[in-house]
Amino acid sequence: MLELTESARKELEAFFADKEKGTIRIYLTPGGCGGPQLALALDAATDQDQAEEQGGFTFCINKELLAKVQGVKIDLTYMGFVVEPAAPLPQSGGCGGCCGACGSK
Repeated sequence: MLELTESARKELEAFFADKEKGTIRIYLTPGGCGGPQLALALDAATDQDQAEEQGGFTFCINKELLAKVQGVKIDLTYMGFVVEPAAPLPQSGGCGGCCGACGSK
């Protein structure tokens, strides 16, 4: 279900250095002009979730979402964590003027 890169694991270790480790949820955000994206948040797992331990951390994801994305890779870039689905997420709308920042004049 999950691949956690070494750089992402180290960043999580730094984040939790002075905190108790909590469950990390992988969830779907609306995404605006770019369409939906996967993201991370601290949250308890429920009966609707699949949980997995990776690199000393517990991750959970909704079982229906997991079936759609077929697994995830968590990496770290200069902009923060990137959560990439194994199967592409359906894109909606595109840049039809939702915010004007991504379209051309």
